[in-house]
Amino acid sequence: MGKVKMLGALAGDIIGSVYEFANTKSTDFELFTPQSRFTDDSVMTLSVAKWLIEDENHSVAQLTKCMQELGRKHPDAGYGGRFLGWLYEDNPQPYHSWGNGAGMRVSPVGLYAKSLDEALSLAAITASVSHNHPEGVKGAQAIAVCVFLAKEGKSKAEIKAYVEEAFGYDLNRTIEEIRPDYYFDVSCQGSVPEAIIAFLEGNSFEEVIRLAISLGGDSDTIGAMAGAIAACVYPIPEEIAKQCDDILTKDLREIKDKFLDMVEG
Repeated sequence: MGKVKMLGALAGDIIGSVYEFANTKSTDFELFTPQSRFTDDSVMTLSVAKWLIEDENHSVAQLTKCMQELGRKHPDAGYGGRFLGWLYEDNPQPYHSWGNGAGMRVSPVGLYAKSLDEALSLAAITASVSHNHPEGVKGAQAIAVCVFLAKEGKSKAEIKAYVEEAFGYDLNRTIEEIRPDYYFDVSCQGSVPEAIIAFLEGNSFEEVIRLAISLGGDSDTIGAMAGAIAACVYPIPEEIAKQCDDILTKDLREIKDKFLDMVEG
């Protein structure tokens, strides 16, 4: 079997899924257990990917359709209460959320975008259908920009400088400093910077994921955001990719593969 292609966000989500409600404060943990699963982070990441595949006009209506259709197909993936309601509304409206759902689903935008401006504008669209609070939009844009800049070969120092200047996040902290007092925080402002810091500190895909999840908190989402950026710099180990592929359902694998074929040519 050839090398399995995987999105970093999906791997981070699946690995983190076990630790979301059973936090670890150590980097020494099992990457996969019998309870490992994909969550809403993967489903919504792939709904954004599907939108980018299918809608060259990048319309809000089509994005909403993709999110609702895929979300309803996987109703037990672990959505937040308000977002679950949004998935089943006939005319869903944004609800001013600053939650990190905006950051966890946006990474396909960074892989797809041909320019920084395009990454910023598409990221804003992906957030604004539900998470239209300024912090929600900012969190989505920050992750998309990190993915885009990493994909374009920018250094960690360049990525850090841009994010600090453009979004005002404090990236001068370390994982060791953050970890002892870090708690479950589903806000963009309380988890996006931490995910970026894990990427900045790690020296391999696996190390980035281990650092991100070792913070505790919303482990699958922090893992998804950190993993999305890390996969643009470090190869995802084949065994990790294979195990994640085995956990994804056929429909999700097909979207993932089609999207990667599109962006990787």
